[in-house]
Amino acid sequence: MAFSPDYRTYPGASAASTAAALDAGLRAYMLRVFNWMTSGLLLTGIVAYGIANTPLKEAFYRDVVTPNGVVVHNQPTILAIAAIFAPLAFVLVLSIGVNKLSRPAVQTLYWAFCAAMGASMTSIFMVYTGDSIVRVFFITAATFAATSAYGYVTKSDLSRFGSFLMMGLFGVIIASVVNIFIGSSAMQFIISIVGVLVFTGLTAYDTQRIKADYIQYSYAEGSEVAAKRSVFDALNLYLNFINLFMLLLQLLGNRNNN
Repeated sequence: MAFSPDYRTYPGASAASTAAALDAGLRAYMLRVFNWMTSGLLLTGIVAYGIANTPLKEAFYRDVVTPNGVVVHNQPTILAIAAIFAPLAFVLVLSIGVNKLSRPAVQTLYWAFCAAMGASMTSIFMVYTGDSIVRVFFITAATFAATSAYGYVTKSDLSRFGSFLMMGLFGVIIASVVNIFIGSSAMQFIISIVGVLVFTGLTAYDTQRIKADYIQYSYAEGSEVAAKRSVFDALNLYLNFINLFMLLLQLLGNRNNN
């Protein structure tokens, strides 16, 4: 049964009881979204760590000897390059087909996306120390939790910042692509700072949007729509977390000496 925000559609129900039912449904839905997000992050971490610390690493990164006899360590293979771009394909399929695909298909694609993201993030264990990765992860988790909680409880309408945040996101993406060719450390520092601000803002914005969408559409508990939307909403929060983590790692992570 789907709860309607308008208690008048239930002739025998009071405003208080209907509001309570709606609130309970919202909490259950948000919990499901965060469970999907957390499970996805766990899978991503397991895959990334597993590849980096097992013989599987050789399929993704190899030492290459140049014609001058210089050994260049941890050069990406074709498989590693494919893993970097694979998550984008999964995101596009989920974004376009979430309403057309079945529940099992959406959930399977989500798990495949999280695993592919883990494969694409293997290199962080070669670039940064394990201690700094763990430290930055918990900093990211605390930042994400605080901003998401703000987005959930605030009475301010964050939708007015949506266009600004999306402009900032596209700006970060374009600047990052340009800096691949420039290789400026100062520009990368600025990109990381701006990116952190953008993704913390998007975390609060997306949390409020997910809450507002549930209140507006009142997905029926246990329905196909609720199951698929919870996965898609989790994907949005997952992407905010991953991007925030990678940007903070660039700012705060300690690099390996070798």
